Amino acid sequence: MKHTLVTWFEACLLAVVILANSACTNANSAAKPPQPVTVEVVRVEQKDVPIDKEWIGTLDGLVNADIKAQVSGYLQRQAYTEGAYVTKGQLLFEIDPRPFQAALDQAEGQLAQATGQVAQAKAQLLLAEAQVSVAEANQTRTQLDEDRYRPLMKQEAITQQDLDNAVQNNLAGKAQVQSAKAQVETARAQIQAATATVQAAKAAVATAQLNLGFTRLIAPIDGIAGIAQQQVGALVSPASGAVTTVSTVDPIKCYFTVSEQEYLSFHRRYATQASLEAERKQMRLELVLSDGTVYTHPGSIFFADRQVNEGTGAIRIAGLFPNPNNILRPGQYGRIRTSIGTQEGALLVPQRAVSELQGNSLVAVVEAGNKIAIRPVKPGARSGNMWVIDDGLKPGELVVAEGVQKVRPGMEVNVKPYNPPTVAAER
Repeated sequence: MKHTLVTWFEACLLAVVILANSACTNANSAAKPPQPVTVEVVRVEQKDVPIDKEWIGTLDGLVNADIKAQVSGYLQRQAYTEGAYVTKGQLLFEIDPRPFQAALDQAEGQLAQATGQVAQAKAQLLLAEAQVSVAEANQTRTQLDEDRYRPLMKQEAITQQDLDNAVQNNLAGKAQVQSAKAQVETARAQIQAATATVQAAKAAVATAQLNLGFTRLIAPIDGIAGIAQQQVGALVSPASGAVTTVSTVDPIKCYFTVSEQEYLSFHRRYATQASLEAERKQMRLELVLSDGTVYTHPGSIFFADRQVNEGTGAIRIAGLFPNPNNILRPGQYGRIRTSIGTQEGALLVPQRAVSELQGNSLVAVVEAGNKIAIRPVKPGARSGNMWVIDDGLKPGELVVAEGVQKVRPGMEVNVKPYNPPTVAAER
């Protein structure tokens, strides 16, 4: 019995000690302050920097030729590989040529018939002209008879009947001459009509030849041929859409839009049109592709649109980029970047140091005592991976470049220098 009481007492004492130790441990844990968050900081830098501008660009072919049917018929053959490079004059599609060949044969037959009619009319003209010559010779003889009989009649060497017969014969000869000349004019008119028929037949032949040629849909330019929009066996006509499109892609155009203010600011820097054109020729465009890489070949300004879009207040600009390997294709998106000048005494912070909240730009500044202050700023242009801050910061201030999402106003932090990531890491 005594042994049992001692054991129970020892167990209770052990439980009290454990509870006391546990309470002390919890009290010590609750009283221990949290460790400050460690962030990477960088000083606000002030220097003269080139100012880069970026715009979203869309690639398009320098020339985009829609290949459409100009005659109605069934597609008989596709003679190109979709997406391949084709040359000017290369056959792409062929429409069944048999109906058009038959129409050409018929037109050529009608031309031959009309040509025969011209030859026949010319022969008739020659015959009529010969008849005129015969009639004129006969009339000359009868005229001589009449002229000889009149003095004889006065001398009463012949009878009145002989003179009357000579006069009538002469009148008949004159009538025959007029009739023969009328036949000549008729033959000439027939030649004109037959010649007109020949011209119409030649036009019909030319039209038939043209339509037969239209059965061969050929590439009008050198370029990349797109996907076939119609398949072999499809009925196409001039009212149908394009059967495919060929685009010239070297060089390739890139369209981007700049604001009216940017457009005016650029043009006001130059006093003359000549100096403006010289700057345009020297300006180099960079194309940043969708994977973040910068395209190897720089581009240049091609042209600016004739007007500002009334709805957006922006003007469309076209750039030209060499594309020797046809890597770039119409429809691709990218970022167009170029340097538009130099800003003196610009305040620079890494782009990742600036965060957006409900349309406001904010920067976490490390103030005295390593306390965080969230400060609104006014960002300006970009220079590489740095952002120019027009208002809200002073030179030399510390801003959080890494760990911005972990800080709050008034929070105490541990700081260490910012270590910019490599280009590969950023991707």
